Amino acid sequence: MPIDDNINYEYIIRYIRKELTPEDGFASELEALAKAEEIPISQPETIKLIEILLQISGAKSVLEVGAAIGYSAILMSRHSGASVTTIELFPEMANRARENIRRAGLEDKITVIEGDAKDVLPTLTDTYDAVFIDAAKAQYMEFFPHCLRLLRRGGLLISDNVLYKGMTATDELLLHRKRTIVKRLRMYLDMLREDGRLNTVVLPVGDGVALSYKLKD
Repeated sequence: MPIDDNINYEYIIRYIRKELTPEDGFASELEALAKAEEIPISQPETIKLIEILLQISGAKSVLEVGAAIGYSAILMSRHSGASVTTIELFPEMANRARENIRRAGLEDKITVIEGDAKDVLPTLTDTYDAVFIDAAKAQYMEFFPHCLRLLRRGGLLISDNVLYKGMTATDELLLHRKRTIVKRLRMYLDMLREDGRLNTVVLPVGDGVALSYKLKD
């Protein structure tokens, strides 16, 4: 029986999380806040995987689509030293992210852009070492062309929640009201796999993570 939106068995999740290096009190506070208010944030093993990938790749700049309360941006920047630009649709959430980033002492490393990523992404011109997509799953395909344009050759595109409670992998779990989201996620994964500029793997971590390495422009 999985917990949260994790696609793995509960005993596996509990064991993996027990083996993770504990975060400090502030990160734990954000995790508790997100749980209490049902705010979607990256699961602990997912964000740890991303932290390590950023460390291995030596990423200095990260673009995140979907800030929420700033949890993942804070941990990505804290553990890799990278500068993070994160986009958040909802004004109240963007303000909370900025406050949490200030409390973490990372105002100089993390920039929050308030707005719809569909409108914001086309205006960006900087190149990033990594792009992390963790926003409205039905819109991943719309984000993709802009994210790929902004990602440097040799960079990482990280897409979260792509297995979506297992529903992406099998119709046996598919809820009728989620059919559109799942259909679009499947199309997005096909898009990643078929794009000759990328080398992609889907991992059963958290709610499913797609890792794509940009081979060429």
